[in-house]
Amino acid sequence: MLEDKDLLSVQEARNLAKAAKTAQQMLAGYNKGQIEKIIVAMVDAAISNAERLAKLAVEETGFGKVEDKVLKNLAASRDLYAYIKDMNTMGVIKNDPVNKVMEIAEPMGVVVGIVPSTNPTSTAIFKSIVSIKSRNGIVLSPHPSAVNCTNEAATLMAEAAVKAGAPAGIIGCLTNSTLEATDELMRSADTSIILATGGPGLVKAAYSAGKPALGVGPGNVPVYIERTADIKKAVKDVITGKTFDNSTICSSEQAIIVESCIREEVIREFKARGAYFMTPDETEIVGNRLITPSGSMNAAYMGKSAEAIAEKAGLSIPPGTTVLIGEQAGVGNGFPLSYEKLTCVLAFYTVEDWEEACALCIKLLNNGGVGHSMCIHSQNEEIIMKFTIKPVFRILVNVPSSLGAVGLLTGLAPSFTLGCGTWGGSSTSDNVTPMHLLNIKRVAYGIREFQREPVTAGHVADAPTRDAALTEADIARIVESVIAKIRRPEA
Repeated sequence: MLEDKDLLSVQEARNLAKAAKTAQQMLAGYNKGQIEKIIVAMVDAAISNAERLAKLAVEETGFGKVEDKVLKNLAASRDLYAYIKDMNTMGVIKNDPVNKVMEIAEPMGVVVGIVPSTNPTSTAIFKSIVSIKSRNGIVLSPHPSAVNCTNEAATLMAEAAVKAGAPAGIIGCLTNSTLEATDELMRSADTSIILATGGPGLVKAAYSAGKPALGVGPGNVPVYIERTADIKKAVKDVITGKTFDNSTICSSEQAIIVESCIREEVIREFKARGAYFMTPDETEIVGNRLITPSGSMNAAYMGKSAEAIAEKAGLSIPPGTTVLIGEQAGVGNGFPLSYEKLTCVLAFYTVEDWEEACALCIKLLNNGGVGHSMCIHSQNEEIIMKFTIKPVFRILVNVPSSLGAVGLLTGLAPSFTLGCGTWGGSSTSDNVTPMHLLNIKRVAYGIREFQREPVTAGHVADAPTRDAALTEADIARIVESVIAKIRRPEA
């Protein structure tokens, strides 16, 4: 008799969610020392297996580079731990002695961690660690094309956690990854919150599941090279960011915008660093192969090198080419390179000044990356600050955007879940950390006595402050002031 994969996957989802909930109820009672021991064990396991997991991910998905996926795995463990090790996620996490309010952290329950094919092992590591740090359980739902490597990463995290004292079942992962199983996890009474990293359709489904969700939207990162930029460094940063893991990070550079006064110098520097500027005909061929009529990315080209793309598209390019660049005269329909391209291809635009660059950045962001990230290379602080009013939550300055947005080369929180805020349909604009997976209780003491005040016209300046409790003398002065103004009305 043939087995029904969908039914089996749904039952597996139910079993994993139930086991994680039982385990999480035990984990909720652990102290800081116990949680720290578990986290350290998980981080050590991820570091020791970073290369092995990277190789598995590339072999299974065909996306990216092993050496860069190693760095992603380390970022999701070693670098993340450096950021969160002193983060207080349990007990009293804040105490305001003036207003007499205490904040007490509680876990949310069981996290549904949806994992993309572009970062299958690093995201599994990241979501497992941030969940345990906040005393939550987690069940991971891998992308169907990355089931094996994601399960290997999840198993590694689970075994390390249990060996260090965590209850069995605290970290689970679907082995039969189907839409039905993922939907079951998201709607299960045993799960509490959804941490969704994936395509727009999946993120929308997460927000429609009837429970809290932290979903992230796509990035279509514009990069503005302003006339005062250090052009050599700017171009180097763009190449570094775009080619890192063959552009499989959603914060990778997507479109280059340069001012006409530095255009030729920028082009020369790109060519010196191995970039190939396609002819109009080549740009059309590559654009139509990369982007579908609906504006989505053709998975066959995702995470590929410039040379692999050229071979698939029938282009003849010099050996060692780093990125393919195609000029575009507009944004949206008819300009396929103006969309997000998780591969080594860049759009190229020329503008006259920063104001035109601003307007173009907004168009590009609204073409599939609103709220996510943008990058500016400039030495002009005034110009840089003008871009902070744009519809984007990460303005990265003089840094490779792919590495800056995830916190590797900036002071942002190391994270593989980057919120896009309400502009991008997300419930947060932050780099997600363990703090986003906590319920916060508040204990509030009375700091003033109730007294009924006369209802009279007054001014804002007469309003009491919240800094301290009002005394009887304070109230008397306010009343006298109001009465005086009534007796001597303004002319």
